[in-house]
Amino acid sequence: MSADRRTFTIVGASLAGVTAAATLREEGFDGRIILIGDEPLPPYERPGLSKSYLREEVPRDSLFVRGQGWFDEQQIETRFGERVLSVDGAARTVRLADGAELRYDAALIATGARNRRLEVPGADVPGVFGLRTLADADQIRQAAAGTTHAIVVGMGFIGAEVAASLRGLGLEVSVLEAFPGPLHQVLGPEISAAVRSLHEDNGVHLRFDDPVARFEGSDHLRNVVTRSGHRVAGPFAVVGVGTVPNAELMGGTGIAANGGIAVGPALETPFPGLFAAGDVATHDHRVFGPIRVEHYDNAIKMGYTAARNMLGAGSVFDDPHWFWSDQYDTNIQMAGFAPTWAKMVVRGSIPDRSFCAFQLDEHGVVIGAVSMDWPRDVRRSFRLITEQLAPPIGALEDPDVDIRELLPPD
Repeated sequence: MSADRRTFTIVGASLAGVTAAATLREEGFDGRIILIGDEPLPPYERPGLSKSYLREEVPRDSLFVRGQGWFDEQQIETRFGERVLSVDGAARTVRLADGAELRYDAALIATGARNRRLEVPGADVPGVFGLRTLADADQIRQAAAGTTHAIVVGMGFIGAEVAASLRGLGLEVSVLEAFPGPLHQVLGPEISAAVRSLHEDNGVHLRFDDPVARFEGSDHLRNVVTRSGHRVAGPFAVVGVGTVPNAELMGGTGIAANGGIAVGPALETPFPGLFAAGDVATHDHRVFGPIRVEHYDNAIKMGYTAARNMLGAGSVFDDPHWFWSDQYDTNIQMAGFAPTWAKMVVRGSIPDRSFCAFQLDEHGVVIGAVSMDWPRDVRRSFRLITEQLAPPIGALEDPDVDIRELLPPD
């Protein structure tokens, strides 16, 4: 019999959720753990959905974080395929769609996000897909196997990765984007231009500054029409125009922020014992302020920290946030949070797509870094960002200067 009679409930069988469950056991918690997820599958990793899995390079089973056998061995109760309607932080209860109510001593909300719907006529026509789940990826793979042409709507990271993967499968790919370039809002115009040239060099047909007005077709997609009247024919389209955090289960509590669930520096909500992590959490970051991050690495680290804090560690989560994207043979990495790329220092060459660019605030403090095929300096910039350092501009520009030399002693 367990010595600890507490119940810890994790709402969301996401990467953050399963990381938290594993951490609780690793940290010695032997009480009851309940993991609830609305998909009928065990937790799986999503980055491969737009890359290696979409290109049919890895088997389906390789995506699963843990198999059901592991949950059984760890005595973690899994309730996959069940939906949570609400969490009552004051009463410490979780209410399920089937009417059941579960009481908890501590809980973590790790419900992630869902795709933003493109509100235009024809968005429900068969052959118009989003990409968020394994089932979505399977549908896109099946559609791609039966045609030679695909359309991608939106060119954030998901759209750019999908375009690259579909080209890798040998399809002709047309991209329609409402903004002036790929990842324009995230990376700024100069780096966006480098990403654009990468896709152009790989034969992708790109159209920018022209939002989609409608999808045409009845039994299946025939055309995508833009606001300017430009028409692209194709049997299927993948839409990636952002996400919406799954925060409705805390509706009416007043703790929403930036669309997500607001948590403090230790990832705890205003309700004691109730935490949030991953894509759904808007956390009060020591350096960046309130921020919501949708990255794989962030989900893992938040899940780990939240679990330890459920056990009373009280650790501040101040990770600099690191992200990567593989497109064709090019590796893009990012760290930090830069709302604009107006004050940028570059080592290497952006036009040659071999560089690390540092974003500075008005005081010269490094707040973000992004690279193309120059990954080392992004990882080494973590302490520059978290310790809010302002190195000499010349040293940042000089590729012969080791970033570690710009850091104070440990």
